[in-house]
This record gives sequence, structure tokens and C-alpha cells, in this order.
Amino acid sequence: MAEFSAGTEPYTQTLAGGVVAYVQPDGTWFLNNTGIIVGDDAVAMIDHAGTEQRGRALMDTVARLGEGRPVRSLVNTHHHADHTFGNYLVPPETAIIGHELCREEVIATGTAVTAFFEGPEWGDITIRPPEVTLTEALTIHAGDTRIELRHFGTPAHTTNDVVAHLPEHGIAFCGDLLFSGGTPFAVQGSISGWLATLDDLARLDAPVLVPGHGPVGGPERIDEVRRYLEFVAEAAADAYERGLTPLEAARELDLAEFAALADAERIVGNLHRAYAEIDDPDHPGKPLPLPEIVGDMRAYLGGPLRSKA
Repeated sequence: MAEFSAGTEPYTQTLAGGVVAYVQPDGTWFLNNTGIIVGDDAVAMIDHAGTEQRGRALMDTVARLGEGRPVRSLVNTHHHADHTFGNYLVPPETAIIGHELCREEVIATGTAVTAFFEGPEWGDITIRPPEVTLTEALTIHAGDTRIELRHFGTPAHTTNDVVAHLPEHGIAFCGDLLFSGGTPFAVQGSISGWLATLDDLARLDAPVLVPGHGPVGGPERIDEVRRYLEFVAEAAADAYERGLTPLEAARELDLAEFAALADAERIVGNLHRAYAEIDDPDHPGKPLPLPEIVGDMRAYLGGPLRSKA
């Protein structure tokens, strides 16, 4: 039996027949949500977990809910390690599916992100990237359940965000396009692109939305993220005009209604991204110097980045 720190014990939430959200409170760094879709003859998973212990606990839950059915597919909604480190724990015959850029980023990044955090016991992580890739759309099935995978054509949270939409059930697994109770993070994506993608997400008209982090909700989750990103864009424009660095801007910024969101230090990375888009609006999502930005986030915190995973 896995042992997790108080308040971070995973739970399952049934969304429809055979469709389950696997939620890892409190949704902060590396405590992400996944999906389990049980069909008549097989199971599909949406994302994995970020440490070996949490990944094995997820697989135990999949085995229990699947009642012996094979895991035929695993969708990575994007390349970040909390959603992909556990890929190696599914059977070798399971097809891992993601955006073409997700595969590239998983391979290029490896386990480097572990150096940025204190707290987790990562375990014996083996990198396994997606083997089946898409650039725009792909439809898969878990039994009779149709799962439409969509990339909306622009960098958002990352360059390679994929939504898993179950149209017959009115459910969308949104990955980190949505955060609930936590600060959105755009350092490897685009503020403007993310705002446009939220419009596309709203047009799916799915009443049940599973965020990448935090409790399951509905369309209000889209509005929450939109307000935050608009706040960042406005703050960045003002601070850039006054010649402040992103760290200086973050230190003087009143987060107002967003002060209660977890992982507030992400404001620094978001301002770096917003500044990059002011400098070069024609290349959203271009790579930024992540170690330098993490250094600024640590300076903002006055200490290391920590994860409860």
C-alpha cells in the first residue's frame, strides 16, 4: 500500500459509466490528475503520474477498475514530467499517444526537471516517450467510448497540449490547459495562444472538464484561467513599459484575487513568457532559458521549489 503525505492521497471520481477521474490533491507541483476509461474489452488512460510510487498506485487503481482488461492506450496531454514520467509503468504493448512535439520534448528533456525541485522521492524513472503521435487530431476508442484527441494549433500551456474529448459523455480531459485552485504556468507555451485555445476549448461545449491539477469542474474553470492570463498580460505590458525585469515586476505586483492560488511563484515564469511575446510576437512558444527562470522563481520564493509528491 502506497503511503502519501496528509492531504495528498489520490481519489477517484466517477464522471460517467466507465469514465473516472483520478485526482491527486492538492494539485500543486507534480500532483496532477489523470483519467481512466474502461471499455468492454480494454482500458484507455489519460496521462500518468510523476513519481514511481504515485505511478504504481495509479496502476493499482487501473487494474482494480479495469477488472483484468488490458491497458490498450495511454494519452499524454503534454510532455511535462508529472504527466509522463510514469509512462514506463504501462505494459510494453500499450500504445502511448501524444503530440509529435510531446514526443520530441520528452526525449530531449529526460529527467532534467528533477534537479529543480526538493521533496519528491522520484524512484527509478525510465523515460518512455509517445510512440504514436498526432499533429492536429486523432480518434481512439475504449470499447464503445469514443475519445477525440485535439491539438488546437497554437502553443498554450506548452507547444503540444492535447485535449481528450468524450463527446457522447460531455467530458473533456484538458491536461494543464486548465488549473483549478492553482496558478496556471505558461513558461513553455504562450499567453496569447493559451487565451485563443481557451476559446476553442469552450466551443467543445463539454459540461464536465477535468483540469490537469485540482478538482473537476465545468466551464467556469475556463473563465478562471482566462481571467488570470489576462491579468498577467496586462501586468506584463505595464512592467515592460517601465523597464522592470520579470522578477522585479513580480515582486511589486499585487496578485489581488489570484493571491490565493497555489504555487504563486509561477507569476515570475509567466511574466518571462509575456515579456518574450512582447519582444517577439511572431514566435509564440519559442524556448526560454528555463534554469534562469527557475532561479528567478526561487529568488521570488526566497527558497527552493518544493513538491509534495
